[in-house]
Amino acid sequence: MSVMNVPDARVVMAGYSAGLLSDLDGLLPPRSVLVLEEPEIIRVRRVHERAADFACLAGVLPAATQDEDGAVPMAAGMPRPEGVRAVIPGVEYGVVAAAALAAEWGLPGAGLPAARILRDKLALRDAAAAADIPQPAWRTAYGAGDVAAFRAAHGGACVLKPANRQASLGVQLLGPDDDIGAAWARTATADEPTLRAAHAIPGRYLVEQRLTGPEVSVETLVREGVPVFFNITAKSVQPGRHPVELGHVVPADLPPQTGDALHAAMSSLIKATGFEYGILHGEWILVDGVSPHLVECAGRGPGDSIDTLIDLAHGGSLLERMLTLLQGETPALPQAPVRAAAIRFLTAPHGRVRDVTGTERAAELPGVLEVRVAVAKDGNVAAVTNSWERPGHVVATGATAQEAAETAERAVAAIAVTVADDVQGATDAGTGDGAE
Repeated sequence: MSVMNVPDARVVMAGYSAGLLSDLDGLLPPRSVLVLEEPEIIRVRRVHERAADFACLAGVLPAATQDEDGAVPMAAGMPRPEGVRAVIPGVEYGVVAAAALAAEWGLPGAGLPAARILRDKLALRDAAAAADIPQPAWRTAYGAGDVAAFRAAHGGACVLKPANRQASLGVQLLGPDDDIGAAWARTATADEPTLRAAHAIPGRYLVEQRLTGPEVSVETLVREGVPVFFNITAKSVQPGRHPVELGHVVPADLPPQTGDALHAAMSSLIKATGFEYGILHGEWILVDGVSPHLVECAGRGPGDSIDTLIDLAHGGSLLERMLTLLQGETPALPQAPVRAAAIRFLTAPHGRVRDVTGTERAAELPGVLEVRVAVAKDGNVAAVTNSWERPGHVVATGATAQEAAETAERAVAAIAVTVADDVQGATDAGTGDGAE
């Protein structure tokens, strides 16, 4: 297939995402979206086979969307589809490619310098430091010795993470008694072989000061470098070494002055990165409950169904508004949330699944909109070390943030995953709950 075979493509997506294509099916006419994806990923994920379910899809073309160093020549060699009006990243690893294509074709986009900063947590730390945005102390880590020295200089605790991965992959919270050598090995070998091409930018790593306080994210629509919509999402994370999200609530129930501080901090970050058009998903820790400190920021839409929560709470479609911005137009924007929405991820004992019960009971609870369980009998529930490994979720709404969160918690409590004492003989009956 060539680009000339899909002249009706309106949107080009850098990186295949089934979830995003499903959302676009409800917004765009048939054969409107051209997906560009790494040949290796197309083969491993059987993208042509899986993508056939989406009416909006015009075609899938092989392209080096994860070769960030080669993004400019890749874009220069890609003919512009007739009628294309927007380029979007389908996945985290397509952020730079999407920006390069938009720039090559004269379309609104993140801007290539901003995209590169947002794909590299080390570059993001430098940009934030130059703009005096509060953030944890940090340094580049080249090996276990760097991590050990940093931990010793910061009270015996630190955060170790990859600089260019996603979904909390390889992120670890380390204390004074944790084995640094073993921790480094786990982080340095964490990978996504079905999502990340072998030739993609090699891993880099950083070690950071551990901060404490409530965690939130800010989702911002940006037009010509100016934020035009803010949403604040409250988040909870699982205890222990791996800070994977357990739930999100929109809107976050915060004092007005804290919301104002987050708006100001996110606006400063937009200016610091030079981000031009699109959506940003910034994560922050409220030190002492009030002072926003930057954790990280993605130059794409949020995962974990946060976009769904925003749509439920604010009305309309965040994705549709982003597409409108990328076409150089100004979307109609909500003034305030009309209700609240929450997602809560399932937890389960580790082992071979004997039975899953309670899903129908959970789905029947008032306010529950979605119940998804990603494990089944004889499947395996493993320890959750990243977002892809969560065994399911529920989505609920309510008049207030507290009501939505409590409904989601009740639904999760109604679901029981019973496991055997060991995992011998387990099969891969579930693929986890990470959002694409």
